[in-house]
Parts: sequence; C-alpha cells; structure tokens
Amino acid sequence: MTKIDKPKCHSIVVTGKVQDIGFRSIVEHIGRSFGIPGLVFNAKDGSVKILCSGEDRVIDNFTHTIKIRGEESGAEIEDIKEKALPFNIDLPDDFSKASSDDEIDIGRKLDKANVLLSTLVLDNKTGFNNLNKDLNSGFNNLTDILGTFIKGQAEHNKRLEAILEKLVDKA
Repeated sequence: MTKIDKPKCHSIVVTGKVQDIGFRSIVEHIGRSFGIPGLVFNAKDGSVKILCSGEDRVIDNFTHTIKIRGEESGAEIEDIKEKALPFNIDLPDDFSKASSDDEIDIGRKLDKANVLLSTLVLDNKTGFNNLNKDLNSGFNNLTDILGTFIKGQAEHNKRLEAILEKLVDKA
C-alpha cells in the first residue's frame, strides 16, 4: 500500500539577485502552471518569499522549476530554502503575486533605470569617441596610401608619355 502525501503549507525563501527583475512574475506563472495555491512577495532583506500549499513531491518539483526558470530568465539565485509549516494557511486558490507599496517599488526601479541610462549614455559617448578616432586614423591612412598611389601614377604616366613620344618619332 502506498502512502499519499497530504498537501501541506510550505515556506520558500529565495536569496540572491531576485528582486526588480520580474522574478515574482516567473514564480507566479510557475505556481499557476502547477495548479497550487500560494503567494509570492519581495521581502525587505532582498529575498523573495513564497507561501504555498501542496504535496511534498509537488513542492519539490515546483522549487526545482523555480531555480531553473528563474536562472534562465536572469535571476542570480544563491539559495532556495524550503520548509513545511506545522500549520495550514488559507492561501488564494490562484497563485498570486503580492505587491509591495507600488510607489516605493516604482521609485526604486526608476532610480535603478536612471543609473543604467546614465551609464549607457557614458558608454555610448566613449564608444562613439573611440569610433571617431578609429575612423580618422583610417581616413588618414587612406589619404597617405592614395597620395603614394597618385605619385606613382604620375611617374608611370610620364614614362608612358616618353614611350609614346619615341613611337611618334619613329613613325
């Protein structure tokens, strides 16, 4: 006779670079695809916390999938700690993402975006300056090569004219 796991509430803590990158949406999508009730939210310590309910083997698969899909999507997961809780919590049937104070969250994300944009502008300016130097150097080299070619052509033309004059004199 096989024992069937009874659904339990689980607490999962994911640490690493897991906030402000869309990780909660990934977890929410995975939770819904597994059909388990639960919540995912950002914690003040920088981690992402998950409360969910399901059989142990389902939660193990859920946790494994979070690690794989999260890292594929750019999360830098340092650790995932999962533990079964000794009590049940009435969780939403549809796995949901709990939002923090939206204004603070948006402000923090805009601050990060401003830093990234400033870096991007500086990187572009440096890149274009380097490109300009390379192009100027290349054009200067072309000018030197063309100058040498033109001098060589002028000497060649003089020799051809001398040959033509000799041919005319013989005719």
